Amino acid sequence: MSEHKGQSFIDGSDIKAEDLGGGVTRSVLTYGDGLMLCRLHFEKGSVGAIHSHPHTQITYVLSGVFEFTVDGEKHTVKSGDSIYDRPNVEHGCVCIESGDILDIFSPMREEFV
Repeated sequence: MSEHKGQSFIDGSDIKAEDLGGGVTRSVLTYGDGLMLCRLHFEKGSVGAIHSHPHTQITYVLSGVFEFTVDGEKHTVKSGDSIYDRPNVEHGCVCIESGDILDIFSPMREEFV
């Protein structure tokens, strides 16, 4: 994955998905020191466990339906919806209908590469 750091153009066919288990896969699409873009696929019923981290995160729902929890507040989101996670705020999701999301992190998540 690190071969895509800071490149202006990335061929999507070169990106490999990492199986995170439980019906979730993650692809690190591109990143630099201050920003990272990831695509995640969730199968119906899979869970993004409640967690927090020091990164600002924006999630964009490409497809599917999810129940997201942010700072104890739950919302059902679908294709075209977005979620903003402030640093160190607990968040997570349950996939209601199989789908894909984009996660943007600032700064980049070093543990992902």
